[in-house]
Amino acid sequence: MKQGVIASYVSGIFNKTKGESFATIIYYCFPEFITNLVVYSMPVLLDAWFVSTLQSTATYMALGASNTFLHLIIKMAEAFSVGTVIVVGMHNGAHEYEKAGKSLRNAFWTTITVGIFIAASLVVFAREIYVWHGLTDDVIAISIPFMQLRAVSVVLMFVSFAFMGFLRGIKNTRTPMHIFVVGMVAFVCTDYVLIFGKLGFEPMGLRGSAIASIVQYSVMVVLALAYLFLHPDNRRYKLMLFSPVESFDEIAQFIRISVPVILDKAIMAMAYIWLCRTMASIGKYGVAAFCVVKDMERFALIPAIACAQVITFLVSNNVGAREWDAVKINIKKVILIASVSVGCLLMMFMTSPRSFIELFDKKGDFVTMASSAFPFLSVLAFFDLLQLVLSGALRGAGDVRIVMLTRLIICFGFFVPVSWFLVRMNIENELLKFMLVYGSFYLGNAFMSVVYLYQFRTNRWKYALGQKE
Repeated sequence: MKQGVIASYVSGIFNKTKGESFATIIYYCFPEFITNLVVYSMPVLLDAWFVSTLQSTATYMALGASNTFLHLIIKMAEAFSVGTVIVVGMHNGAHEYEKAGKSLRNAFWTTITVGIFIAASLVVFAREIYVWHGLTDDVIAISIPFMQLRAVSVVLMFVSFAFMGFLRGIKNTRTPMHIFVVGMVAFVCTDYVLIFGKLGFEPMGLRGSAIASIVQYSVMVVLALAYLFLHPDNRRYKLMLFSPVESFDEIAQFIRISVPVILDKAIMAMAYIWLCRTMASIGKYGVAAFCVVKDMERFALIPAIACAQVITFLVSNNVGAREWDAVKINIKKVILIASVSVGCLLMMFMTSPRSFIELFDKKGDFVTMASSAFPFLSVLAFFDLLQLVLSGALRGAGDVRIVMLTRLIICFGFFVPVSWFLVRMNIENELLKFMLVYGSFYLGNAFMSVVYLYQFRTNRWKYALGQKE
């Protein structure tokens, strides 16, 4: 007889015979936590802090809106990396090392082609992007040069993420962590020097931030290449990036797995872009308040993002080894680890959100709205945590289609129309409207979690790649 959800969860987290131990999962999660800290939060927060010291709310809004859109590009690159993790992980779990090495070649050429295309689009359509956001002319004028410079780093980012995906697929999470840390240090140092004009450079302001990102990903690509081709542990994979493609079926398989991941990750990133656009109509500093709250909550969700990446390669290796029970047990343990970690970080912020927000609002323009909304939105952030881990698990099982369709239907069938309706309502209290619109995003995440739980409870996930018990 099938256990209830709670009983099944409790029995799973205390299971010591199947799946990974808590110590092993934390061992895998810690490097991913550090990696996500230095990739998604620390550079963003430090960059925003540097820019905020210029005491220009327009410049801060330009950076925040740009980062929200660039988050979409990062998620697309990350999706290709996830596709690499899935394909490489399955070959690695089956001890097909040479095939795992060929998967890197396929990922490299696919991602660099896409990266060049996206970078060119950013250069050509930069103005149109910001006009669609509903930003004022002064903010748009500041944003365009920044986005056109960032386009260069986009190509390098796609390449570096392909290399990171391969390393994660072979269960090497520490090397990506080290590479990301060095890249972050390079970014922060260059960012500080160029924004403020240190060491003989002229002050570049926001342009300095864009150049620093180019330096960051250039360093990461060089380090990744050196490790992949010089470290003796990688010889069994027979890596040859420039070898001829033996079968386009391999590339087709990689694209077939990656495209749904790209779409589902892009959908979530576009939800944030839509939020940014709607906040522009709430109040004069709605965009700025949204950007700082988003950055705080994304920082708190770093453990969940790390856990989602870990559960992807754990599940892909479990599937390759036909260890079906281990899949669900690992998911339950990862959810517990993510919940405790995220909860601690959110509580840290909720003790004094105003003090943190004031670091980015030197004039006090948006601190009241942001600090008042943060505690309410932090409670709802658990639903984002849950859908992150469950969607990562489904990707690891190759069930990428259900994740894509669920996000597509809920984001565009529920979140967009509901948030737009709330914005159009005659709600005079700007803070209340801000919380309702932002809260509708997390309510959509709750609906996604229900779908993903149903997928696992009914064992439909086993048949995504023709696997049968």
